[in-house]
Amino acid sequence: MSSCWRSRVALVGTVALAASLLPASSASAASTQTVTVAADRSVQTVGEGGRAEVTVAVTTSDGRPLAAPTTVRYTTGSGTATAGADYAPVAGALTFPAGSRPGTARPITVTVHGDRTAETAETIPLTLATGSTGATVGGQPVLVVNAHGLPYLDRRLPVDRRVADLLGRMTVEEKIGQMTQAERAAVAADPTLVAQWRLGSVLSGGGSTPATNTPAAWVDMVNEFQAQALSTRLQIPMIYGIDAVHGHGNVHGATVFPHNVGLGATRDPALVERIGHATATEVRATGIPWNFAPCVCVSRDERWGRSYESVGEDPALVIPMETVIDGLQGRRAGQLDDADRVLATAKHYAGDGDTDYDEATAAANEGKPWWEQRYPIDQGVTVTDRAHFARTDLSPYGPALWRHDVGSVMPSFSSVDWTEDGLGNPTKMHANRELITDVLKGRMGFDGFLISDWEGIHQIPDPAEPTNTGLTAYKVRVGVNAGTDMFMEPNTAPQFEELLLAEVTAGRVSTARLDDAVRRILRKKFELGLFEQPYASAANVDQVGSAKHRAIGRDAVAKSQVLLKNAGRALPLRRDANLYVAGRNADDIGNQAGGWTITWQGQSGDLIPGTTILEGIRQVAPQARVTYSADASAPTAGADVGVVVVGETPYAEGYGDVGGPECGWCSTPQQEEKSLRLQPADQAVIDKVCAEIETCVVLVVSGRPQIVTDQLGKIDALVASWLPGSEGAGVADVLFGRRPFTGRLPVTWPRSEAQVPINVGDRDYQPLYPFGWGLRTDHGRSGLAAVADQRPELRAALAPGNWNADGSLRNAPEVLRPLGRQLGTGQGSAARNDAILAVAREAAQSAVVRGSAPADWATLIAEADRAQLADDPVRAFTLLARVAT
Repeated sequence: MSSCWRSRVALVGTVALAASLLPASSASAASTQTVTVAADRSVQTVGEGGRAEVTVAVTTSDGRPLAAPTTVRYTTGSGTATAGADYAPVAGALTFPAGSRPGTARPITVTVHGDRTAETAETIPLTLATGSTGATVGGQPVLVVNAHGLPYLDRRLPVDRRVADLLGRMTVEEKIGQMTQAERAAVAADPTLVAQWRLGSVLSGGGSTPATNTPAAWVDMVNEFQAQALSTRLQIPMIYGIDAVHGHGNVHGATVFPHNVGLGATRDPALVERIGHATATEVRATGIPWNFAPCVCVSRDERWGRSYESVGEDPALVIPMETVIDGLQGRRAGQLDDADRVLATAKHYAGDGDTDYDEATAAANEGKPWWEQRYPIDQGVTVTDRAHFARTDLSPYGPALWRHDVGSVMPSFSSVDWTEDGLGNPTKMHANRELITDVLKGRMGFDGFLISDWEGIHQIPDPAEPTNTGLTAYKVRVGVNAGTDMFMEPNTAPQFEELLLAEVTAGRVSTARLDDAVRRILRKKFELGLFEQPYASAANVDQVGSAKHRAIGRDAVAKSQVLLKNAGRALPLRRDANLYVAGRNADDIGNQAGGWTITWQGQSGDLIPGTTILEGIRQVAPQARVTYSADASAPTAGADVGVVVVGETPYAEGYGDVGGPECGWCSTPQQEEKSLRLQPADQAVIDKVCAEIETCVVLVVSGRPQIVTDQLGKIDALVASWLPGSEGAGVADVLFGRRPFTGRLPVTWPRSEAQVPINVGDRDYQPLYPFGWGLRTDHGRSGLAAVADQRPELRAALAPGNWNADGSLRNAPEVLRPLGRQLGTGQGSAARNDAILAVAREAAQSAVVRGSAPADWATLIAEADRAQLADDPVRAFTLLARVAT
C-alpha cells in the first residue's frame, strides 16, 4: 500500500469521525442549506483605461455560515466591447470555503484599455456559473465602458449644444424611449426592462415604494434603475419622478406638511418657499430629482375631491403662493443640479378645479356598489368661455413660467367645452393642441416639457373604438401631436412605444414633433446635472424628517389655523386648564395628514411618525389636566373646556368627490360617504360636549369647509384646522396662545349645501364666513406699533384713548382715519401696509361680530382680501373701513 493511499484512508476516517461528532442540525445543514452567489451590482460602469472590480458575495438561505465549500467560475463574455482591443479578457474561479459567513465577498478585476477615441458606451458581460451542490447564481453582471470624448458629455459646452449633439446621435427608438415613463412596479422585478425599453423616466405612484420604506432603500432602488439606463449605448440617465405634494409623503419618516388649502390660509409666500425647499431637500435625499408638484389649480367647488390640493378659490391667492416653485427648484439659474433642489411641475393644466358638478352622475351613483360609481366632478368638464378660462384657470400658469421658470407642466384629466361654439363638444386636455401647443408652448413661451398624467391619453376618445379604455394608435397620435412630451404609461410602456413607432413610421407623427419633445426632456436632464452625477448619494438621508424641517412644518401648521368664531374669548386656553378632549380626529395622525400620505388615498390610524393634535396639547400644556374620549363616552364632569376635534377621513382625487365612489379597499373609516356635512357621529360628539361643558371649542380637520351652521350656536370657538400633516403640535401652539391665530380663509365657508359652489366675486354672496375671514388672538395695535417706531405719521393712531387695555380697538373711526390718510400717500413698505390693513381687518371683523356691519359685509371683506392680494392696499383699506364704520 502506497503512502498516498494511506493518507487518503486516514483523511476519510478523520472526516467520518468528525461527522459523527457533529450535532444533528449541523450534520444536516449541508443538505438543507442553499447558497446564492451574486455580484454586488448588476451593472457597473468603468472609464476607458480604468479597472473595474466586480465584487461577488455569497448568501445562505438560513443565514448561517457555508456548510460546504462553494465555487463560482467566471469569464468575460461577448458584448459590444471587443476582447483584446477594448479590454483584457479574464476567466477563473473563486472558492468560498466551508464556514464562510454570509456576505463574504471576493473581487473579480477587469482591465479596460484606452485608445483616446471618442465612442459611445460598450458592454462587457461577465458570466458567473457554479457547479456546487445547492448553489445558484443570482444574475449575470454587466460591465459598461463609459461613453467618452463626445460633445454631449462635455460639461463645459452650453446645454443647448450638448442637447443638439446628443439628439443627432439618437435613433427613433431611443427618442421614443425618452418620451416614455413607466411605474416602478412594472420594472422592479426585472430592472433590465429599463434598458430594454430605453425608458427616459420611472415614477412612483402613491403608495408605490421599495419593500423597505426607508430613505436609504429609496436611494438604492433609484440607483438600481439608473444603472440600467446607463447600460445603454448613449448612457442617457433616466429621471425618477414622484408626487411629493405636501412633503415627501410616500416615504415613511418624511416631514408631512399641511396640504395646500392650509398653506393658502397662511398667506405667507416666504413660508411656502421654505416648505418647497425642505420638500426638495428630502426628495433629492432619497435619490429623486423630479417632483410632480405644485398644483396651481384654482378650486371653485368644495365638492371636488382634490379641493385640498389647491391653495384657494381665486387666482389672486394662488399666484403669490407659487413661490413654492422657487423653493423646489431654486431662485437662480443653474441651481437645479444642487443636492437640495428638484425639478418642479405645475399642474394640472388647465381648469381641473373649475369643472362642473354632474348632478346626474351623483344621482346615478346612489345605491350602486362603489366599483360601479363614477366621479361626479373630478376629471370632469370645464364649461366656460375663453375669457373666463384665461382669467381664472390659465392665469396661474403665466407667473409659474415667467416669474418662477417652472421646468415641467402636467396636463389635466379634465376637458374644456367652450361656450362660444356651443355646448356638448368637450376636448380632453391631453388632446388639446390649442391649449398645449398654441397657448402654453407658443403664446406663453413655455420651454420646459410636458408630462402626461397617469395614463392620461388613455382617456382620449377614439372614434373608431369608443369603448376602448386602453391605448390605441389614435390616442397615441393625438396625444403626441397635441404637444405632450413625456407619457406616464405606468403599466403599458412597451405598448405605447410600439404604437408611437408605428405612427412615426407611417408619417402620422413627424420626426420634428419627436425632436421637439426629446429636446425639451434632455435639456432638463442636463440642467439637473444627471449626466455628470447620475447616481444618487445616500449622504443626505438624515435630512428626511429632520428636526429643522419638522420645525418648519410646525410653523406652517400654526399659521394655517383659521379662527372662525371666538365668543367670550374662549381662545386661547389656559395652560393649566382642565380639558376634555373628544372627537375621532384628535388622536389620529392618518386623518390629520389626509390623502397622498404613504398611500395614494392616505389611511386612518397610526400611519406616520409625528405628533397628533392630542399629543401636541399634552406637549404644549403639560400642566393641563386632559381627559380624552374619542366618542365622548367618558364622563365630562370637572372639565373647564371641551375641545372637540372632528372632520374628514383621508381621500384623494375622485374618491373624495361628494356623491362619488367610496374607497372600497381603504381603511373602514375612509369608506364613509363623502359629504360637506360632518358625519353624524361627529355631530353627536359636538352636541354632547357642548351641552355638558361650559366652554366648547371645535376644531374641524378637513380638506374643505364643513357645514356647521346648525350647531354654531352651541360652539364658543370654531377653528378650521385643514389637514395639518405630521406636526399636530402646531395646532396646540395656537390653542394655548404660544402662537397667535393669524390664518385667513383661502376658500369661502358656505352657510348651507345649497349655496355650493360659492366663491368670492359671486353676485349673491352670503356665506357663513367669507374668503379672507380669520379672527386673530393678537391685536393689530402691536403690529402697528412695530412699524410706527420709525414712522411718526402713524403714532397718532396709537393714542391710548383709542385702544382697550388688552390692545383691542376702542374707537375704530379715530384709528382708521389717520391710517387711511397715510396709506393713501402711496409711500411706505409692504410691512407698513400689512400692519395698517391688519388693524382695518380687525375693526371690520369686530363690527361683524357685534352685529353692526352693513348687510354686504361678506362681499366687502372678501373683496378687500382679494385687493390686498392684488397689491392694491388702498382699495382693500377702503372696503374694510366701510364694514368697520
